[in-house]
Amino acid sequence: MNSSEEILIINLKDPNHKEAAFRELLDLYKERLYWQIRNIVKDHDDTDDVLQNTFLKVFRNIDKFKGESQLFSWMYRIATNEAITFLNKKAKKLKISSEELQLQIIDNLESDVYFEGDKIQLKLQKAIAMLPKKQQQVFNMKYFQDLKYKEISEILGTSEGALKASYHIATKKIEEYLKQG
Repeated sequence: MNSSEEILIINLKDPNHKEAAFRELLDLYKERLYWQIRNIVKDHDDTDDVLQNTFLKVFRNIDKFKGESQLFSWMYRIATNEAITFLNKKAKKLKISSEELQLQIIDNLESDVYFEGDKIQLKLQKAIAMLPKKQQQVFNMKYFQDLKYKEISEILGTSEGALKASYHIATKKIEEYLKQG
């Protein structure tokens, strides 16, 4: 943890500085967390809702942050959990499985005005949706967010070796899917 992050954490925990520190926190991490959530839920409006819930949770629970990991890793874990919880609730509400919801979300991407990808990008998203949850997370964090295995390890609480294996397996599965035409 660097000194500016330590100062930010101290200010976040201080009632006199919490609001200003929280605005700084939003400025620093809003975009990165948006894309982490977006990679999971895919839909822009749903991403905004989950991002708002994430920051609410961070604001309410900052006093519980122990500093055992980087602040960003802690927030990333919250964002990931919030996104997964959101999708699980949405699937339950629609009375379909999480896998069916993933495929439905990918199909909806084609009509999403915020989605700027082409057919190849859409096919990649479909391939990712076919992966087991853990492999999806590892692939998204490594491929799209360009996080280091050490950071992913902190976020997911998994060894770096297991993460490397998951990423390797995920990329092989995605390559196979993309080769199918």
